[in-house]
Amino acid sequence: MRLRTETLVSPVHAAMAVKNLRMPTDNLLLAALPAAARRRLTANRVPVNLAIGEILSEAGERIRHVYFPIEGFISLITPAQGRGQLEIGLVGCEGMLGVPLLLGVDVSPLRAMVQGAGRAWRVDAATLQQELAANVAVRTSLNRYLYVFLAQLMQTATCTRFHLIEARLARWLLMTRDRAHSNQFHVTHEFLALMLGVRRVGVTSAASALQRRQLIRYRRGDISILDVRGLERAACACYEIDKQVYSRILSRKNGQPGTVPTAAALLATQIVHSIAC
Repeated sequence: MRLRTETLVSPVHAAMAVKNLRMPTDNLLLAALPAAARRRLTANRVPVNLAIGEILSEAGERIRHVYFPIEGFISLITPAQGRGQLEIGLVGCEGMLGVPLLLGVDVSPLRAMVQGAGRAWRVDAATLQQELAANVAVRTSLNRYLYVFLAQLMQTATCTRFHLIEARLARWLLMTRDRAHSNQFHVTHEFLALMLGVRRVGVTSAASALQRRQLIRYRRGDISILDVRGLERAACACYEIDKQVYSRILSRKNGQPGTVPTAAALLATQIVHSIAC
């Protein structure tokens, strides 16, 4: 696959320092699949390295590979130019890039750009489709994630329309923290404005407000989260709703509340309690 990079994102973003959070050792969604299915999906493969700004797919392109991030994470961006672009989702170690395949569609509706560098499992689309056709357990597990993914997209649409920039910024920082597994990362005001779909002056005002409350420290694009609990209180309810959906859906087995600590349940637990790590 030809690799492309997005010049808007600073290469400094690649040097995220991990603070207070444990880095994952594998993709949790992939780890929740039956062992035999996982071996078939990852057989004779090693994780690939995702680089900051790398474009994994464009809207309208055929999906040739599915990505299961381990450390890195991916922004899902609406297909538009300039300020018409908007980030509507993030994919980290809790999920996968390529969910249209679960619906029998092999065309990407969104642009997928690597926002956090790291390793990921890359699986041929045809291999995943074969496994989906042959294995009910795999379809069931991945369809639960599909539901959670769609719920996140709908929640983001509501958040973008109705909530104040400061609360939306706090939510975005928390979501990024959960997937970067770090309290520190690099992101410019220009990039934040693009991701949130607002003017740069609005991001500057919101970031300054969070900094005055001593929730974050922001200097030349370097963000440090100082008070996670306080930032959670500053965020809109969408952040908590997202975590509740993960917990309620991904910790279930066969449609019923899970009673065994399966990998899926551990996935939900890690997401829900990530701020306590």
